[in-house]
Amino acid sequence: MSFTAAEIATQLQGEVLGDPTAILTGFAMADRAQPGDLTFAENEEYFNAAQKSGATAIIADLRFSSSTKNVIRVKNARIAFARALALFFPEPALPAGIHPSATVAPSAHVDATAYLGPNCVVGENVTIGARSVLQAANFVGANSVLGDDVNLFPNVTIYPRTQIGHRVRIHAGAVIGSDGYGYVLDQGIHRKVPQIGNVILGDDVEIGANVTVDRGALGSTIIGRGTKIDNLVQIAHNVQIGEHCIIVAQAGIAGSSQLGNYVILAGQVGIGGHRKIGNKVTVAAQSGVMNDIPDGESWFGYPAQPDKETKRQIIGVRRLPDLLRRVADLEKKLGIPSE
Repeated sequence: MSFTAAEIATQLQGEVLGDPTAILTGFAMADRAQPGDLTFAENEEYFNAAQKSGATAIIADLRFSSSTKNVIRVKNARIAFARALALFFPEPALPAGIHPSATVAPSAHVDATAYLGPNCVVGENVTIGARSVLQAANFVGANSVLGDDVNLFPNVTIYPRTQIGHRVRIHAGAVIGSDGYGYVLDQGIHRKVPQIGNVILGDDVEIGANVTVDRGALGSTIIGRGTKIDNLVQIAHNVQIGEHCIIVAQAGIAGSSQLGNYVILAGQVGIGGHRKIGNKVTVAAQSGVMNDIPDGESWFGYPAQPDKETKRQIIGVRRLPDLLRRVADLEKKLGIPSE
């Protein structure tokens, strides 16, 4: 697949400095770029490297220009980078149809434009929307609904009554709708509390590999529109996550907690049960959240606190050895015996 620099600029809503007819046949990082490649640079260091590379053209912010390279100037190089990659590397299209090894319940409704790959199992009364893809060995439980343009990567399991919106992507090994972790101590044994709710995924949600999303004990576990969840994340029963949140790898959210919109949880963050996290909150990596967090705040630490408080404590701890030495010197001068 090839494009002219002008065609790329049009797609990215940018402008060409240099030859608009230059042919671009691939995309590569600067240290690997060859003639015909497009590369990108979002700061001075990267732009200098791109100018020294074999690339034919560079995507860069509006402030950059070059006397040796074609430059496609855009408002935001990183956004343009993402859009350009999709042009050069579109996802493979799978033909509509159902593989002979797939098992589809008679009451299921599968859109004629959908693709069901090898060894998929679709339960009773399932609805699968237009152009949706079940790649291979997927299980979709009874009474589940998948919207249009859903993509289930291999070995994804969807438990019964799950509702999935449009353009949702769920990566390999994820389990959506498994039992919530609910038990009550009854006469010396842990008696299981039946988990009779479900999971609802909004439009444009993406879920990483080996993520688990438990269904509600009563009601629904909900993940809002546009939220992106990294690999190996655990979301417990009756959690509600707002729109356009970012949940990074190995985070865990305990039952019935609520996250607002545009929340960012960095890697290995733990959220305690029944917590309320406001809109546009950021929690730094490996933090443990035991309290509610108001809108717009940044917290980190264990237990997590507002970032300024945690930073002061860290600085204080770093000063302790010097403080202990000073105290020991004072005690010595005053004749106070050390313990």
